[in-house]
Amino acid sequence: MSDLKTRIKTYVVAIALPLAVGILSALLTMDNMQIYSEIQTPPLSPPSILFPIVWTILYVLMGVSSGNVWLNRRVDLRHVQSGLGYYAVSLFFNFCWSIIFFNMRQFLFAFVWLLALLYFIIRTILDYHKVSPVAAYLQIPYAVWVAFAGYLNFGIWILNR
Repeated sequence: MSDLKTRIKTYVVAIALPLAVGILSALLTMDNMQIYSEIQTPPLSPPSILFPIVWTILYVLMGVSSGNVWLNRRVDLRHVQSGLGYYAVSLFFNFCWSIIFFNMRQFLFAFVWLLALLYFIIRTILDYHKVSPVAAYLQIPYAVWVAFAGYLNFGIWILNR
């Protein structure tokens, strides 16, 4: 396979993976997402329509980032493996957060879970940076959004106890 075909295939798979995680999570929580309109939310809470748009963009950035790291694996294999490992764990935590928040309505536990997710994202960024600074920078919007989601999640817990 030519180098270009290999690169395209890598990016397609890398982007499809987080999108699939997001779609599956949305499918499993779609019957309970209406709670966002039923609960009190803190100041700066965006309209619910914004969430799928932002998450789609973030999933694409995450995929491009992980694909870039994989394609640069010869730079520093140890940090590639570690970074992709943290990334995989972050995808799992990302997937589970929606279920904890929307289906289980465990707002405090969801907040703590989100803090763990943020930790794994930061670890991903740090490892990715040793392989490809561009890949690390592409993860920053994800970290910022999850930090903002943490603010929203904590505010929701406080306002709805």
